[in-house]
Amino acid sequence: MTKMIATRNAYGDTLKELGEINKDIVVLDADLSGSTKTSVFAKAFPERFINVGIAEQNLMGTAAGLAAAGKIPFASSFAMFATGRAFEIIRNSICYPKLNVKIAATHAGLTVGEDGATHQALEDISIMRSLPNIIVLSPADAVETRQCIMKAVEHNGPVYIRLGRAKVPVIFDHDYEFEIGKGVELRAGTDIAIIGTGVMVERAILASEKLAEEGIAARVINMASIKPIDKDIIIKAAKETKGIITVEEHSIIGGLGSAVAEVVSESHPAKVLRIGTMDTFGESGDGFQLLEKYGLSVDNIVKKAKEIL
Repeated sequence: MTKMIATRNAYGDTLKELGEINKDIVVLDADLSGSTKTSVFAKAFPERFINVGIAEQNLMGTAAGLAAAGKIPFASSFAMFATGRAFEIIRNSICYPKLNVKIAATHAGLTVGEDGATHQALEDISIMRSLPNIIVLSPADAVETRQCIMKAVEHNGPVYIRLGRAKVPVIFDHDYEFEIGKGVELRAGTDIAIIGTGVMVERAILASEKLAEEGIAARVINMASIKPIDKDIIIKAAKETKGIITVEEHSIIGGLGSAVAEVVSESHPAKVLRIGTMDTFGESGDGFQLLEKYGLSVDNIVKKAKEIL
């Protein structure tokens, strides 16, 4: 049976693990520590945890100050509030001076579910990747989340890590190694390439298996590093397949699909079809039913692959 773990849970556990190793790590939250799972760190290291209250701009400003003083702050809130309410502070106080702040935002995408459209961040990748000096990561499962957090600590500079609310299948073994700026080919194939990020990676794998039943060889690439993005693996896919499909739990505007299309158009023009939310807000409902409703389904990936071919 496939193990199911929310990436936010993996984040909380990894923070505690790192807190025991590195005394410079400080964690901040905007009164959502039970939901973001920073409460795990808070319980273990109360002297290194700050709840700033429902004040996301202060959350980022305080994190910037701690980074300027030599600490390694992790600032957490829901993705909608972390990137939306605090954008100016992230831009001017964190990215502009290139301070060593790690923004780990949970509850991204449609799988936030019943919290509805106001809380379902479908624009956060677009917002964050437009900022200079920041790394943007979107892990697919609990194992990759741990790796992303570890690599974020090693990197000296701003990092945005996109995390989810819902439990998702564990895809990777514990010997899996993530590298900033690198994609990973999970399935070989020369007919079509499916590039996924976050929760959609598992669905890309399932779609490739369905396509294989019909004799279609679909390459699957996991792109957890949105910025910097792995240009080499994208160009290779463009050269060796008949087209690329991108799949993301995010708007098709400015997200993974846009990033891949930019690389392809500049380096090796090829057909790129983007699957994500289509310039729309979400709605309240079961998170995984919403993925189906908005076209982020295995069957729709299969359908679009056949359209390209």
